[in-house]
Amino acid sequence: MIVAVLVLAAGTYGFRVAGPLLRDRLTLSDTAKRYMTVAATTLVFALVVTATFLEAGEFAGWARPAGVAVGGVLAWRKAPFVVVVVAAAATAAGLRLLGVP
Repeated sequence: MIVAVLVLAAGTYGFRVAGPLLRDRLTLSDTAKRYMTVAATTLVFALVVTATFLEAGEFAGWARPAGVAVGGVLAWRKAPFVVVVVAAAATAAGLRLLGVP
């Protein structure tokens, strides 16, 4: 386990250092830049969807997606971050208190 953590740490450090070192040596086409932006957005969206709906490989219930939806709407409406987090948590907690899984 320690070896795996050290290998991942070294790889992460290598990627972080490679950015500034290769910035002037590597040029990407506009198409590649566009694809990288779309790929990053897709990965973040997939992470959010997975974390919203699944817990331990099973459906997490309806309270969590409802809380995420409330937080998403408030973030879209440009509410302050603290308001977004508290409203999302309160929605999920309130639904769970009412018995919604």
